Amino acid sequence: MTLEYLREYRTYFHISRSYGLSESSCYRNIRWVEDTLIKEWTFSLPGRKALLKSDVEYDVVLIDATEIPIERPKKNKNTFIQAKRKDIR
Repeated sequence: MTLEYLREYRTYFHISRSYGLSESSCYRNIRWVEDTLIKEWTFSLPGRKALLKSDVEYDVVLIDATEIPIERPKKNKNTFIQAKRKDIR
């Protein structure tokens, strides 16, 4: 459930319908998993001062995965030129 929320950005309403739960219990379950992962020390990142003091050189790669909606061009009848054929009656 939490993976669906984080990966697909589904709303609590849609996730709750998939699992047959209420929205509030879906929210509580996802929030509990997130809080548990935050409290776990294996998932914590070192602070800025710790990174600056260490002798390890890190390579930083940033990936922009922002979703941007793109409008499709509207169909316009004026873009097509219809020529009248003289041989068809």
